[in-house]
Parts: sequence; structure tokens; C-alpha cells
Amino acid sequence: MAKLPDFSLAGSDGRTWTRADLAGRPAVIYLYPKDMTSGCTREACDFRDRQAAFGKLGVRVFGLSPDSLASHQKFIAKESLNFVLLADPEKKLIDGLGAWVEKSMYGRSYMGVERSTFLIDAKGAIAQEWRKVKVPDHAEAVLAAVRLL
Repeated sequence: MAKLPDFSLAGSDGRTWTRADLAGRPAVIYLYPKDMTSGCTREACDFRDRQAAFGKLGVRVFGLSPDSLASHQKFIAKESLNFVLLADPEKKLIDGLGAWVEKSMYGRSYMGVERSTFLIDAKGAIAQEWRKVKVPDHAEAVLAAVRLL
């Protein structure tokens, strides 16, 4: 199993999070392209609505995007999100996880975040990953995987 890359990122809770901060209990880090867009909002709300279930299993949930902390704060306030959003404007962790990729829309190529989710075990290893995530039912699928940890 691959280890989660080292990182140091500002969180919406006012603290700086590192890989070491995740040690000792499992975590879910889901990567999404942009705050307050339709798919990203639906995904965030799906994780929000399952937060109690993740918590009962001792699993912390983090959202990760290249957006700023200010953008994250607006997103949290608008959607009543109940988990930490990590800001990665330099895309260091996003790239380290292989999720900063070339995308294409309407015949135009551009770089962007590949919607991905990583389940991190208590030792910091990536226990499971989902790439090219389709939002419907995804948070429930992650929760089901967490129950098998």
C-alpha cells in the first residue's frame, strides 16, 4: 500500500494539517474541483449528511481542493458543512496524489482536479482509492468501505 504523501495545508478550522496529524485513526480525503459548483456541492452535502456515521466509526472526513480558505469558509457557511476543508492552492498534495490532470471540455484541454477519494488507514497508508468519481452514491460507497477497515 502506498503512503499518503507528506503535506502541510491550511484547514478551514484554523489549523495547519499535516500527514502526521492523521496518524492513529482512519481518514477520508476527497478531492473536488471547485467550491460551490453543482457536482462539488452535491458531493460535499452527501459527506455532510453521513458525517455522524463516519464519526461513529472513528473516521475523520476532509475535503480538498485548490480553492482558498476564504472560498472554503463561504462554502461551509452556505452548505452547513461539518468537516474540515483543506486549501491546496499550490496543488502540492493534489499533484502528489496524482489528481492534477489534463482534462477536456468542449474540445478544449486544461489542467484540473480529477475528482478522487482516498481512504487512509490509521498507519497513514492509502487503504483504498477511487478515481474519476461519479458523485451519486459515492459518499455511501466510501462509508461502506470504511466499515470494512
